[in-house]
Amino acid sequence: MLYDDSRKPTLSHVLNLTERKRLSLTGVEDVEAFDEETVVLSTSGGALTVRGSSLKINKLTLDGGELLVEGRIDSLEYAAERERRRGFLGKLMG
Repeated sequence: MLYDDSRKPTLSHVLNLTERKRLSLTGVEDVEAFDEETVVLSTSGGALTVRGSSLKINKLTLDGGELLVEGRIDSLEYAAERERRRGFLGKLMG
């Protein structure tokens, strides 16, 4: 029997913000983009964008789903769930 990597267990998503300077996250699946003002993440709780200034990723462990961001954190924004797109045939069938 082959191992099915697509059925990974879902990581618990926990967010802890301390004094708007230190953001600790679990349930991180991927870091899609980052610079000193923005960090874009995929988490088990959805897509998350962190905005601020002087942002640094001080710890990243994708195997454990952990991330530590330090700097001035101004906002945390989860992306709205996207509606499931229907294909061409789905649109024809109504």
